[in-house]
Amino acid sequence: MSLVKSTATIGGYTLLSRVLGFLRDVTIASSLGASMLSDAFFVAFKLPNVLRRLFAEGAFNSAFVPLYAGMLAGEGKDHAHSFASEAMSFLLVVLIATTGVFIFIMPWLMFILAPGFETNPLKYDLTVMLTRITMPYIIFISLVSLLGGVLNSHNKFAAVAATPVIMNLCLIIIPFFIHPLTPNYAYALAIAVMASGVAQYVWLVWFCVKGNMLPRWVKPRLTPHVKQLLKLIAPVAVGAGVAQINIFIDLSIASFFNGGNSYLYYADRINELPLAVIGIAVGTALLPMLSKQIREGKHEEAHKSQNHAIGLALFLSLPAAIALLVIAEPVIHVMYQRGAFGATEAAATARTLTAFAFGLPAFILAKIISPAFYAHKDTKTPFKIAMVCIGINLFFNLALMFPLQYVGMALATSIAGWANVIMMTLVLKKRNWLSIERELIMQIGKMLLSCIAMALVLYVLKAIAAPYLQAEEVKRFLVLFAVALSGLATYLLAGWALDIMNLRKLAKGFLAKI
Repeated sequence: MSLVKSTATIGGYTLLSRVLGFLRDVTIASSLGASMLSDAFFVAFKLPNVLRRLFAEGAFNSAFVPLYAGMLAGEGKDHAHSFASEAMSFLLVVLIATTGVFIFIMPWLMFILAPGFETNPLKYDLTVMLTRITMPYIIFISLVSLLGGVLNSHNKFAAVAATPVIMNLCLIIIPFFIHPLTPNYAYALAIAVMASGVAQYVWLVWFCVKGNMLPRWVKPRLTPHVKQLLKLIAPVAVGAGVAQINIFIDLSIASFFNGGNSYLYYADRINELPLAVIGIAVGTALLPMLSKQIREGKHEEAHKSQNHAIGLALFLSLPAAIALLVIAEPVIHVMYQRGAFGATEAAATARTLTAFAFGLPAFILAKIISPAFYAHKDTKTPFKIAMVCIGINLFFNLALMFPLQYVGMALATSIAGWANVIMMTLVLKKRNWLSIERELIMQIGKMLLSCIAMALVLYVLKAIAAPYLQAEEVKRFLVLFAVALSGLATYLLAGWALDIMNLRKLAKGFLAKI
């Protein structure tokens, strides 16, 4: 399966997931707004979510896939299956023990997660209880990551890409039915988070059984392969998840500002739409391909795959970032402003989104560039770079928290994201693990010119559309959609004229089939 086709498969399901995620967030915003309940739930949701991205999707996936895919290509399916079984059994024991410890120490851990909540005992106790409910999610989602790594290594991307769809469906449907039976809507959401982990696990078990790929339970042992996996996991946990660790720091500091955690969450959710559809999709498809090419000594092909992935990611991410910078306020107004989420909350969230959008291309590029290290089984270098970037984020958090409050948290994350990409790129080029082609540089210049044209059109249309964005809900959504579509059309037309990514050739091929 080609990189573009794999990316389209993953990106398509991810886009569906994000649409459902938007409906989920609209429900949460209209029910909880930016209140004590929303702050408490978002912290409770963030801990297992950060652990999922760092250890499940980030560390485990980045360490497991190269090892499993390498064994599959070298030693065969039986050998790879045996390794997956050993990894799953050992992982499950560790996860159960770790989750138990987190649940027990949660009252003390909350002093680190949300120190600002200490001044409000009711809010503090509620967050502790909700986090204890959501914690078992990490057990099931980590197993989902393992099964997903197995399926992806066999080029079975669709089932894995659909798992977030299941999560969002659970968070929309379950609270609707059970919230009358719970103390408040935040409790119902926390229960739904845990249930979604179980549902995603059952989903992938079904597909693994169908493909005769389900790892079996064996006695947990520190086999040589498991030791190798663990050796790779620890540094990758930091190296692959700089943005998540930085957001985690942001949330901790933002707990000192009323509504800060909620504003960061709502803005980050909009910012994550292109991040997931583009960055995670391309990165997920690239890692198995890159691992195989490097193992087989096809270094020229590996360089071409990287350049193609970077070009594809920037072609899609640059206009997304510029669009969010220009029309952040109408986007938040249309998406969230209803019920308990008023104009004040919308304005605060829009400012936060603008700060996140500045770093969006960097967050996406990190997903594309980091697999080059993991495919070479180098996890120490991303770890060292990540530690520097965490320090950069913390510095700017503290420097910006008083003049900009929660917006400063988002801006600090973006600055650290760019520092991460720049340092990784310099190291990869020095080691000859990444070769930026001249054509790619020219393409990026053309993309920036197209983005300028798009930004000008969006700026003018935003002013023209302002009165209509105050209309009833359906009309304002259609107006925003028309503005965004006009911006996209401007970008594509400029890209066609400048021949970015062979758009003229693609357009001719498409028209010939109609």
